Amino acid sequence: MRSEIGSDIAIAFENVSKHYSLSLQREATDIKTMLLHLPRFLSNARRPFAALDGVNLRVKRGESLGIIGPNGSGKSTTLRVMSGIAPPTSGTVTVKGRVSALLELGSGFHPQITGRENAILNAVLLGLTLAEARAVLPEIIAFSELGDFIDQPMRTYSSGMFFRLGFAVAVHVDPEILLIDEVLAVGDAEFQKKCMDHIHGLRAKGVTLVLVTHDMLSLPKFCDRGILIERGKITDEGTPQQVVHNYLARVEQLLALKLEDREQLRVAQASTS
Repeated sequence: MRSEIGSDIAIAFENVSKHYSLSLQREATDIKTMLLHLPRFLSNARRPFAALDGVNLRVKRGESLGIIGPNGSGKSTTLRVMSGIAPPTSGTVTVKGRVSALLELGSGFHPQITGRENAILNAVLLGLTLAEARAVLPEIIAFSELGDFIDQPMRTYSSGMFFRLGFAVAVHVDPEILLIDEVLAVGDAEFQKKCMDHIHGLRAKGVTLVLVTHDMLSLPKFCDRGILIERGKITDEGTPQQVVHNYLARVEQLLALKLEDREQLRVAQASTS
């Protein structure tokens, strides 16, 4: 039975799972391996992969949530489901408010048309009318600092230029919810600071922020709450400082165990030689 979602909630996940089907053929590294497993490869066998597994989550209006976790844990999938790009396999997702998402660098941009044309197109795709997109375009161009490059095809852009325009569009479409996936690490230091200052400004205005990052220092700077996702499940939740501390302690413990295992193996091999 679906639970009641309060008016103070911007995003709600109720037992949300997202499954993908992975081809087993990718495991083949050479002809010999393929021949040894020929029936499986001829049948084009696939195996399920749970990127998210029964996740329950609430994000309040105006809250800033930080998500951390190892590679492949389900962090980016969480944002893709929140943005509507990837519908859940099961469960219920509720999102209240205009969403602006800065997920994959360059996603949504057409390389053959100009930065100006892409800015208008993406602003419309994010929910503005054409008139609204044209009205806010000068602010987008000024923030991006692209100068004359704004009228060049985006295939000529560097990764830093992609980021400048993508971020400028994302934060100038009057978002109520802003989703950011790791891209703050792109670009020069001066522009990064400009982006961070703008995010703080959006937070002060009550914009809901969900940030995925590997930068442990970003969580206390930007977020009110942190969660740790591992193997598609939320395994820790609390203040950003506490979640980062617990995660780093676990990583350090795992590294220590691996070093201990290697040392035991080295001793065992030495004793038998």
